[in-house]
Amino acid sequence: MTTPVVAWAGAQDANAPLVVLLHGRGSDEQEIVALVGHLPVGPAYAAVRAPIAEGGGYAWFANRGIGRPVPESLAEHMAWFRRWLDDVAPAGRPVVLVGFSGGAAFAGGLVLADPARFAGAAILYGTLPFDAGVPVTPGMPAGLPVLVEQGEQDTVIPRELLDRTWTHLVEESGASVTARRYPGGHGLTAEGVADLGRWLDEVLATG
Repeated sequence: MTTPVVAWAGAQDANAPLVVLLHGRGSDEQEIVALVGHLPVGPAYAAVRAPIAEGGGYAWFANRGIGRPVPESLAEHMAWFRRWLDDVAPAGRPVVLVGFSGGAAFAGGLVLADPARFAGAAILYGTLPFDAGVPVTPGMPAGLPVLVEQGEQDTVIPRELLDRTWTHLVEESGASVTARRYPGGHGLTAEGVADLGRWLDEVLATG
């Protein structure tokens, strides 16, 4: 696979904390990089384009149904992403993942596979990748700052997966979790974006 297409924003200092934005299925890096104008000044932001062309946009993995990654596809594309990440953010540079929808499942897979690599992860309007070859087990990812946001009327991600994600992160993971549910469906709200900004400030101030 080729090197990812990336839309960069924010700080240009190679030592600044890096916030990686992972878009939803069928979207692209240009759509999610628009969030940066509402997020803290200081970090570098990298909006990465997913590797699989799909539906006029791109996807992070092949799936067996909405929110259910094919394990081999998830593993292949996580390895591809990690090669890019290790090049742009060597050990010691804080990295926070912010994933929306399909990008949330991808971010979840990355932090569950290697929680020590990341300073935090935001799982926005999506599910963890259950039964997909990564350890969604009690105590994972213990201690990691995690933000989970969900829409109360979300009908895109199966409710069973949203509830399972919430229960795992809030009750079982041992992560340092901030959990929010908002009125509405499958889309970021102004309140949710503001909460994301505050969470990033807190994580990067202490991470």
